[in-house]
Amino acid sequence: MKDSVALERLRAIVEASVPAYLTDLAQLVNTDSGSYTKPGVDAVGQWLGGQLAKLGASVSVERNETFGDTLVATFDEGSGTRRALLVGHMDTVFAVGTAAARPFTMRDGRAFGPGVTDMKSGLLAGLYALRALRTAYGELREPLEWLPFRRLVMVCNPDEEIGSPVSTPVIAHHAARADVAIVLEAARANGDIVSSRKGIVDLALHLTGRAAHAGIEPEKGRHALLEAAHKTIALQALNGRWPGVTVNVGVLKGGTRPNVVPDSAALEVDVRAVTRDALVQAETAVREICATSTVPDVTCQVEEHARHWPMEKTGGTARLVEHARAVAAELGFELHDAATGGASDANTTAGLGVPTLDGVGPVGGLDHSPDEYLEVASIGPRITMLAGLLQRIAGDESLEREGRSAQVG
Repeated sequence: MKDSVALERLRAIVEASVPAYLTDLAQLVNTDSGSYTKPGVDAVGQWLGGQLAKLGASVSVERNETFGDTLVATFDEGSGTRRALLVGHMDTVFAVGTAAARPFTMRDGRAFGPGVTDMKSGLLAGLYALRALRTAYGELREPLEWLPFRRLVMVCNPDEEIGSPVSTPVIAHHAARADVAIVLEAARANGDIVSSRKGIVDLALHLTGRAAHAGIEPEKGRHALLEAAHKTIALQALNGRWPGVTVNVGVLKGGTRPNVVPDSAALEVDVRAVTRDALVQAETAVREICATSTVPDVTCQVEEHARHWPMEKTGGTARLVEHARAVAAELGFELHDAATGGASDANTTAGLGVPTLDGVGPVGGLDHSPDEYLEVASIGPRITMLAGLLQRIAGDESLEREGRSAQVG
């Protein structure tokens, strides 16, 4: 790997690029790219793919007929020995027409618009950090001599806001071949980066009983909805059994008419935990509740809708935090890491044992709301920090993966 570029040089390059960054951010924010808006997501992907190709990436897409295509940009044969994965999502939670109704604007030091923080600013932070590294090295004889990794893959996925159902296999494929992963979500509103996230298992419980006339012969029925109520109480009682575990029955539905003993019911259950072991224990307890019945002859089938293993703060992740904090300190600002209860694509990479850091993008807040914002003053420092961080971790041979295996389900 070439000698690292001084942070001050990277800072000057990045700060000079902020006006262009804001122009590009306006273009992306003004493109409707909700998870179910395939044309808009693909338009964002095509633009990003073109920009990454100009940096020397080999760009491919994993096509999908329903959702947007997953973009994969691969930089191969760089000057280092390590392999890195960058991940960011192109989709937002907003419907078609939102960008026209409230387009990109700036006022009082903040930028506004749908997806401005979650997470079009982060996607651009990754692009501009790589640009800064290339610019800093100047004209080089070898095309990718500026890249401090042997290989760097950037995956831009189309469906994170709905749980990454299409892109998770793509991310997992490249994570299995990476030494380190960086997820480009924005920093928390207070500037914190993210070093751990709860894991999530979403389960659907389908209960089957027997219908009967509720007035004439209710004893011949098998009340599926009553059983669902018993299960709801039992499931909610799991809260507090393990530190950091939450179990929530978010949906309970069943029955057809008030004079019919309901023969079917359904529950939708959200299970979250800070550690992998706790998530396994909680899910096992949920399945045990489903395997027994208070109302005779009512059966229960469990269907898994989604699974994200916890992003735990392992030794490797702690090492990434140390690097990020050191780079930030050299740039003149204090940096802290935090845990959060929500999942992201970092759960996928960390769940495979890859040292992972999340929330390295610019600072913003009020995601998913009409007031979502980005702190404009944070753009330069955070991109510089990201570029410097990439250099530091590329040279850290102590970063090692941890073995992971699937459990429960």
